[in-house]
Amino acid sequence: MVKTLLKQVKGYKKVSLLTPLFTALEVLMEVLIPFITAAIIDKGIEAGDMGKVYFYGALMLIMAFLSLLFGMLAGKYAAEASSGFACNLRDGMYENIQTFSFSNIDKYSTAGLVTRMTTDVTNVQNAYQMILRITVRAPLMLICSMFMCFFINMRLSTVFLVAIVILAAALIFIMTRTTKIFDQVFKKYDDLNASVQENVTAIRVVKSFVREDYENSKFTKAAQNLYRLFVKAEGLLAFNNPVMMLVVYGCIIALSWFGAQYIVVGDLTTGELTSMFSYVMSILMSLMMLSMIFVMLTMSAASGRRIAQVLTEKADLTNPDHPETEIADGSIDFHHVSFSYKHGSGEETLHDIDLHIRSGETIGIIGGTGCGKSSLVNLVSRLYDADSGSVCVGGKDVRQYDMETLRNQVAVVLQKNVLFSGTILDNLRWGKEDATEEECENACRQACADEFIQRFPDGYQTWIEQGGTNVSGGQKQRLCIARALLKHPKILILDDSTSAVDTATDAKIREAFAKNIPGTTKLIIAQRVSSVEQADRILVLEDGRVNGFDTHENLMKTNAIYQEIYETQTKGGGDFDHQPQSAQQNGKDGE
Repeated sequence: MVKTLLKQVKGYKKVSLLTPLFTALEVLMEVLIPFITAAIIDKGIEAGDMGKVYFYGALMLIMAFLSLLFGMLAGKYAAEASSGFACNLRDGMYENIQTFSFSNIDKYSTAGLVTRMTTDVTNVQNAYQMILRITVRAPLMLICSMFMCFFINMRLSTVFLVAIVILAAALIFIMTRTTKIFDQVFKKYDDLNASVQENVTAIRVVKSFVREDYENSKFTKAAQNLYRLFVKAEGLLAFNNPVMMLVVYGCIIALSWFGAQYIVVGDLTTGELTSMFSYVMSILMSLMMLSMIFVMLTMSAASGRRIAQVLTEKADLTNPDHPETEIADGSIDFHHVSFSYKHGSGEETLHDIDLHIRSGETIGIIGGTGCGKSSLVNLVSRLYDADSGSVCVGGKDVRQYDMETLRNQVAVVLQKNVLFSGTILDNLRWGKEDATEEECENACRQACADEFIQRFPDGYQTWIEQGGTNVSGGQKQRLCIARALLKHPKILILDDSTSAVDTATDAKIREAFAKNIPGTTKLIIAQRVSSVEQADRILVLEDGRVNGFDTHENLMKTNAIYQEIYETQTKGGGDFDHQPQSAQQNGKDGE
């Protein structure tokens, strides 16, 4: 974990080294000041030599100024190093997340990734800054102060050794019990963020079903779980300060008692005792800072492990050593393909799929919920890899292609596609970054999106809110189809992406496809038979297996499942958008 995190210090190594250097110089100046104080008292004030007072006083001011200067530089460089480290951690995680396949992303919740990039990184950033300064300052101050105390009076300095043993025992006791609690704390942070994200994303649903009280209760429960764990951890950490203060005051009393006796017998001067009081405070402050470091490291260790998990996660899908960069055509072949989302679990989503689709064909895909329709088309663009068998595009296994090349030629309009904040043109140019406005308008005409865009006051410059919340579901789907068409793909996959448009518009889109992109292979997943009955062939899936693959006419004769779907949808008038002729005539008669 530590090695993984330290790789992200890149670019900030120089300031990371300068910070402890200036911290060490700051400590050196601070340690010498009490020694000079003792000289002022013993050689100046008690000896009545004002020259020595002025000399040592000036020397003390110079050391104080240098200590201040070194401290400021150490603080500046520590802030720069820790902020840069945090920036690199976030960049590193974000860049690695972009390489994740769907199966990698499935391991982490969205809320968990957000927590890692915010709360966890902030914890590690604070810990790194503390390590650069306090983990150098506290031990160095402790060692130097102990050395000076032993230099002044060795026997009296044994008081500090006893104090260190007591504090060390207390810290070990506290830290071993809080580490496990903090591991649980950050998992609860994920739950809290998940509750917030889900509520805000689905706020319209929450309000339409009047579920505000339920959502408040759910969030309160998550917050209370976090509260209880923090109270438990902080309750243990609270013992740190009382133990510390007990040791501090115990040392002061012991030093006063034994120091007074040494002064009486002449083994110690007043100035030396005064400087030892300064050193004892420095020693105990160093111990207190060390205890703070242990607390911070305990908290940040859990965060560090979570960050390292994301940084070291390897993408399941990678390019071959010598990838193919040309796709011959839009033909698709499934050779006895089986697939499961949890490899090796035995729960297959697709079973022995053997299909052969010619380039330029329009293939409809239909079946019940959970039959594997989306899983099937996800294998074509290699969003997942098959467990066994092979998926070929243009006559070659998809695993042989450069993934960017493959996905540029296999355009997918997903079932839950989204729009991003920006203008309509900005969103369309996700399909082709340098697309002209004319190209965008042409794609929108094919997707039947131009008709509603023209009604917007700002046309193609209309601003789309995050997630496309200011356009309807059907408008969003048509914009996503237009975005995919801009790629001029060899294969176009529509994963139930006309479900929110009326049947008339759906028919116009299919007609535009047949006229404008006849050479593109089209896979159309649909719930409505009317969306696929004009396809060259229709694939019927049942429980992840091919139940039928033929034309509409032949399936109506031979396939029971397809017959049932067709009759269910057409019985009693079919889709509400498409009335039977008799109903239309009755409507006219009544006008």
